[in-house]
Amino acid sequence: MTIADTPSVAHLRVPTYRAADIRAAEAPLLAAGVPLMARAAHALAEIAAARLAVASVRRALVLAGRGDNGGDALFAGAELAAAGLGVDVLLVGDDAHDAGLAAAVAAGAHRVDLSRLDLREYGLILDGMIGLGGRGSLRGGAREAAIALAPDAAAGPRILAVDLPSGLDPDIGEGDGLVLPAHETITFGAAKAGLARGRGPALAGRITLVDIGLALAGAVPVGEIEIAEVVRA
Repeated sequence: MTIADTPSVAHLRVPTYRAADIRAAEAPLLAAGVPLMARAAHALAEIAAARLAVASVRRALVLAGRGDNGGDALFAGAELAAAGLGVDVLLVGDDAHDAGLAAAVAAGAHRVDLSRLDLREYGLILDGMIGLGGRGSLRGGAREAAIALAPDAAAGPRILAVDLPSGLDPDIGEGDGLVLPAHETITFGAAKAGLARGRGPALAGRITLVDIGLALAGAVPVGEIEIAEVVRA
């Protein structure tokens, strides 16, 4: 897979799907042992590395929740760290995706505390706090992180949302004022309906769809969305 260093203008239209239909398409592959998370994380890492290559500061901050979204971000962070890039990890929950965190730390990533963050030290943020299973407003550590980071988000590091901006409803695109607006959203498997509805278009930024091998022929699309590109993991 080859990723352009410089983001391009959106030019493709693809169907959007409900979260339940995407989960249903993932289920048989996961049951068969297909490494969907590894595919997603590798694609995310390649895109992140390309963006860092042209950033003024070549260090990434991973915002990681405890679920699969956090796992995607942490495994991507592990690849970045293994490639010699600086990576810090901020955990926003009481626990973490254990395998992802272990991989990131083993590769050289460092855990950091919210109280000591200085966004000037980063060229990129991977927002992996909450993903497809998120409903309603951000809570707990994710909310605290969003409150702390929001004032500097617009002028700070480039934000890559992992699958969708944390706190954005995947089906209807609702989200309160604490959803971090992404410069880019890297969405996996299929475009989520919420990216095209409600506040989704204002919060998602440039959208890249990563094809991780889902079969959605039996699912009914609920709309369409314009994206920048499709890459295959």
